[in-house]
Amino acid sequence: MSRISVVIADRYPVVLQGLSSVLSAEADFEIVASCGDAASCIEAIRALAPDIAILDPTMPGLIALKNSSVVNPDGRPTRVVFFVPAEGYELVLSSAFDGFSVVPKEASPETLVRALLQIASGQTIVPQSSVDQVTPEVNGLNSESALAVLTDRERQIMRLVSEGLSNKEIGRRLNIADGTIKVHLHHIFQKLEISNRTALAALVISQHDWVAPVKSPESG
Repeated sequence: MSRISVVIADRYPVVLQGLSSVLSAEADFEIVASCGDAASCIEAIRALAPDIAILDPTMPGLIALKNSSVVNPDGRPTRVVFFVPAEGYELVLSSAFDGFSVVPKEASPETLVRALLQIASGQTIVPQSSVDQVTPEVNGLNSESALAVLTDRERQIMRLVSEGLSNKEIGRRLNIADGTIKVHLHHIFQKLEISNRTALAALVISQHDWVAPVKSPESG
């Protein structure tokens, strides 16, 4: 089995050294580039198409990566992971990047490794109330009670949001208008008492057996 290729990028050498030390000790990972600035980071990602890019979201110029289309030889995109202290969550959640994951710098090495393995397998990891907790809470709602307040269509939309699809892409998949998607999302946010797509995606991912995969209209 091939190792998970990783590009790491951070403004602080001590963080790069720490990430390198943790991941180099794990047989599942191979660090293919270590970068101290956005320009070299973007160049490495474009040239090497790693499975995962662990980034410092405060690096100037990083937004240029948003317009890059980096795809691995087997067709998978590089998965962006922001490595950020808990107090920096707001910066990340307001990011223009789609489908990114977040791992807190306060996480233990074991939590970091576990999160990266999940991300490499296709999951999305987002901030939690505890750095070592991987199951999000929605204002006290457990999975069963949250499921009970949603319609079948709302659960379909939740699943597609968790896959990183935009409103337009969801509309095409379900054959409904973008405006209707926005209305459904507004209702979902109200019912679950959450405020953004990241929290919604985290909820779906942590309880992935709630919602069956969504079929395209033509597939029946």
